[in-house]
Amino acid sequence: MSLTTWLFFLPACFALNMAPGPNNLLSVNVAARHGFMTAFITGIGRLVAFALMIVLAGTGLAVILHASALFFLAIKLTGAAYLIWLAIQLWRSDAAPVDTSKQGDMSMWRLARHEFLVAAGNPKAILVFTAFLPQFVNISQPMLPQFTILGTSFLVLEWFSIALYSAAGMYLGRWLTRAKVRRWFNRTCGTFLGAIGLSFLLVRHS
Repeated sequence: MSLTTWLFFLPACFALNMAPGPNNLLSVNVAARHGFMTAFITGIGRLVAFALMIVLAGTGLAVILHASALFFLAIKLTGAAYLIWLAIQLWRSDAAPVDTSKQGDMSMWRLARHEFLVAAGNPKAILVFTAFLPQFVNISQPMLPQFTILGTSFLVLEWFSIALYSAAGMYLGRWLTRAKVRRWFNRTCGTFLGAIGLSFLLVRHS
């Protein structure tokens, strides 16, 4: 992979990182309710999921994924079900006041786990690593170093995306001092998460 190819990859990749999606929406919601640092740190759960996808794509799972419609369907249905479940939880939320002083390790772990599961169950994210990244790989050169560079670049840019969406959510948090506004915000996020979950069902195996 040449330097020119890598420089071309960076802006295209960052556009994907910044595209509105379930994990970015989750970062906005977490930051608004619990603060910037909580959303930023628990975003590691998303990075872990994406890192595993990159490793699997680089070691040949892409071939299996494209060949197995059943495997793809299982991932799609699991991801859709989890997002719809999250949407229902947000709709049923009691709009508890935003309080960053009570965030313990267990709470951080739970939020990071949500990030991981949402990312792991997103078939569109899987397709990014099995269809997008390989476009920048030179098959005449060793594959592992190229996937390492592309994957690392993706994860760094993804963390920038987490920071930007978390900052947006933090400023939204200033408006969430009233229960009605918090309830409206949670239900809006829940609606979008549910819609994204349903849209997963429309992603076809190619």
